Amino acid sequence: MVLYTSPFPNSFLSVLHSFSWGLIFPCYWLADRLVGSFVPTTYEKRQRADDPCYFHALCIIITTPIYLALLVASLPFALIGFLLWSPLQSARRPYIYSRLKDKDHANGATLLTEWKAAGSGKSFCFGSANVCLLPDSLARFNNVFNTQARAKEIGRRIRNGASRPQIKIYIDSPTNTSISAASFSSLVSPQAGDNRTVNAGIKRTTSMEYKGDNCGSNNGEESREDKGGSGEPHEGEENTCIVRINGEENGHMSDAEADTVNGQARASGPAEPSLEGDAEVSKTPNHKQKEGDSGSLDSCSASRESLVKVRVGDGTVDQSTVNNKLLYKASIMKKTSVRKKKHTDETFDHEISAFFPANLDFLCLQEVFDKRAAEKLKEQLHHYFEYIVYDVGVYSCHSCCSFKFVNSGLLFASRYPVMDAAYHCYPNGRGMDSLASKGALFLKVQVGSTPQDQRIVGYISCTHLQAIAGDTTVRCEQLDMLQDWLSEFRKSTSSSSTANPEELVAFDVLCGDLNFDNCSSEDKLEQQHSLFTHYKDPCRVGPGEDKPWAIGTLLDPEGLYDEEVCTPDNLQKVLESEEGRKGYLVYPTSKNHGSSQKGRKASLKGNGRRIDYMLYTEEGLYLEWKVEVEEFSFITQLAGLTDHLPVAMRLVVSTGEDDP
Repeated sequence: MVLYTSPFPNSFLSVLHSFSWGLIFPCYWLADRLVGSFVPTTYEKRQRADDPCYFHALCIIITTPIYLALLVASLPFALIGFLLWSPLQSARRPYIYSRLKDKDHANGATLLTEWKAAGSGKSFCFGSANVCLLPDSLARFNNVFNTQARAKEIGRRIRNGASRPQIKIYIDSPTNTSISAASFSSLVSPQAGDNRTVNAGIKRTTSMEYKGDNCGSNNGEESREDKGGSGEPHEGEENTCIVRINGEENGHMSDAEADTVNGQARASGPAEPSLEGDAEVSKTPNHKQKEGDSGSLDSCSASRESLVKVRVGDGTVDQSTVNNKLLYKASIMKKTSVRKKKHTDETFDHEISAFFPANLDFLCLQEVFDKRAAEKLKEQLHHYFEYIVYDVGVYSCHSCCSFKFVNSGLLFASRYPVMDAAYHCYPNGRGMDSLASKGALFLKVQVGSTPQDQRIVGYISCTHLQAIAGDTTVRCEQLDMLQDWLSEFRKSTSSSSTANPEELVAFDVLCGDLNFDNCSSEDKLEQQHSLFTHYKDPCRVGPGEDKPWAIGTLLDPEGLYDEEVCTPDNLQKVLESEEGRKGYLVYPTSKNHGSSQKGRKASLKGNGRRIDYMLYTEEGLYLEWKVEVEEFSFITQLAGLTDHLPVAMRLVVSTGEDDP
């Protein structure tokens, strides 16, 4: 299958499309600004509450007639542009595939080592987020604004979080032998290609300053010797730095040791200035760095658990990028202890994290509707992801029943090459959703090859369902279509047979904003859909019941700019408590629900509306391999930038070659 690198088959159509959009854009921009000036966010309302002279009201009175006059003047040109633009959409391709050709531009990314399936297995990390990048006037109805600046900041935070160094910490304790989800930050200075086991001893919580000096790739003897020990990294994680802590029986650290560590932390030098210091400064409150804000790695401090689970990225980094790396420093807790899993029967780690996972391999985004914002977001993501599929969808009346003003809003980013891609539009959208070409994006990626030259591939699907509450039937129909399209895509892109496999399928993941949760009584039909018999939801016990640690992903828009949740660290702390979740998450609807959730003390079902999903299946994979969830995360790094919580899942594909 040919991947489309441009929206039109020839340059003439591209030029004609650019000309037609140039005629439309002034009218579009003026209308967006005019409507936006009458829809203030809560942040703007708070700022204007302290204005005794009503300066903003005066500005509206003056600018509104100007906007109206210019809007009327631009309408004839917009009409001409629309008459040119609309027919062109029949020749438009359903997506744009962007591959980073200049590797030096990806200063935050690391080179991947091809997986040969010769070891015990390999892990892959998937992320998904609804980023609400609508035209500014429409985004304001979700209490977010400044779409262009938000797009740039979202991309910067994602790639900064994903390109962090990552360390695996193991607790040698009779009561806890898994990868630690400790409440302290324990760091060492990692070098790329150095996966030595560090016996932390009394210095196991010393602070670390990482300046990106991971340009080496030579492994020493000590590194090779330690590979055979416990905590062996999966294949493809050669650069994982493992810290092994010889903890006490109860897993706690003595006060004397903690004081020693804190003394070392206080002696640490100040952080270096950020590389992004000359970046565009946003007018929104989301982009101001505050004390304790670790969402963007320009800050001096880092969240506690995010620096516990840090791994050095795969491959090497060019020496020219070393000086451009950010400085990472751990924040040390005075009273450090191991945070045990509350649910010991769970087979994988789960957490609320202030960072996107390090070594994020695949990213699926929804609601990237604004085309200018998509370009800014793509530019930032290309600092880490080499392959991006964006501007997905159709416009005008092409391929769908109703007229489409905006695309699907889907965007996919990958560190692995995309082999095939396909898009389908849901034809049954209703209301406002019918104006967008919501649908599903299907992708096939190559993640390695066997010694016998068989390709190792994976399938990833991203979708966004009908959003209007009460449209249960519509969403169920869309889930039916989604399953059919998934099956068709697997069959059409498969180049192997059972008898003579040319490809080995390592994973099949489905993610996106499904716009229903697993606890609301109104969503019973969706909860019982057959999709969940084929795909597993790591957060779900069964229809109508989530696991106790799973939390909602839909934030209460009214509280986005409250000081308690406006930074990633603050939002993380709030969501770790039940009372905090009641104040800032949207909960399943009930007969007695009010317009605002602030201060609600009544018993609520579940931990909020979890409408953003990350599913995987074991059906159709290579029979001799096993896929398991290694960790699942709810991420707060985009605090103040969107009204959804991103989610991430790390899967381990076990080949079983080293199993006894």
